[in-house]
Amino acid sequence: MILIKIINTLHLLKRLSKYIKKLNTKKKTTIKDIANVLNISTAAVSKALHDDSRISKKTKKAVKQVAKNLNYQPNHLASALRKGKSNLVGVIVPRTNSNFFSSVIENIEEVLNKKGYNIIITQSNESYKKECSNIDTLLFTQVDGIIASMANETIDLEYYEKIKAKGIPLILFDRGENDLNVDYIGINDYESSHVIVEHLVSQGRKRIAHIGGYKHTRIFNNRIRGYVDALKKHGLPLDNELLLESSLTTADGRAKMAELLKLKNRPDAVYIAGDYAALGALQLLNELHIKVPEDIALVGFGNEPFTAMVTPTITSINQHSAEIGKQAALTFLEHAKKEVINQSLNKIILDAELIVRDSSNLKV
Repeated sequence: MILIKIINTLHLLKRLSKYIKKLNTKKKTTIKDIANVLNISTAAVSKALHDDSRISKKTKKAVKQVAKNLNYQPNHLASALRKGKSNLVGVIVPRTNSNFFSSVIENIEEVLNKKGYNIIITQSNESYKKECSNIDTLLFTQVDGIIASMANETIDLEYYEKIKAKGIPLILFDRGENDLNVDYIGINDYESSHVIVEHLVSQGRKRIAHIGGYKHTRIFNNRIRGYVDALKKHGLPLDNELLLESSLTTADGRAKMAELLKLKNRPDAVYIAGDYAALGALQLLNELHIKVPEDIALVGFGNEPFTAMVTPTITSINQHSAEIGKQAALTFLEHAKKEVINQSLNKIILDAELIVRDSSNLKV
């Protein structure tokens, strides 16, 4: 009996060695390769890998050992196609080097991991073309849902409509368009501008400029509208030369602030719709020895960690990134547990919170 076992083991090792040599030229081991080594059916191998009770412990052990030796990796895409569920959720962000977006991602992942989901993170780098490519990749991967914040360049919503047409839950956060009629989580951007302008007015400022994002993007359009209406509310004139649009990068902040400084009648306060642009503006003001906030007060948007570290510290709006991430994940889970996708939409708008720091606070 012992001799027979030894002979069988030697035969198995010989066949295994043969397949390892053959697989050196192959890209990926398949279930069929494991079946050929053990002289059993592919169905038996599949069942053994999934711990099917109909397969003996001996066979399961042999299958798993051969799979390990052949470096077998399951084809999750094929599995998703069979089951109609991948337990993967795609996340699209404009960039990952922002504390706001990284915090949103962290909280999405924390909530979804507890429910057995993993996330695939993609970034558009503010490019519409890259965003479309990301969507195609996520759809090909058979994700169960997509949580996204749009790129600055995105105007055409065709690719987002494509997600909806496939019946895949789509949740937008921070940047999203009402025309898509999907779930949305963000802050009250219109009200945020009112809060900022009222703060600057309370500091005695009368000529307030706004460096905004592009108004074709809903959140930046809302911030611009809020700024304009807040000026009217306080009886301040709207001067078009004080309203600028940009991509809100650090370089944009420097460039747009330089434009404002060239004006014959300079602003005494600047509200900037992004902290990175606010940082660029502050750098230029410091280099030119223009006192902040005495000569020009400065307010950013996003409450990035560096706003509390630079000199002077930058007043900014807290966007509640952790809560946005959690609510986006919970909204997806609501869809996941219901068979019908066309459920009532979830619109969560969080209140604006201004964090007042040295860049705008004269302590009057």
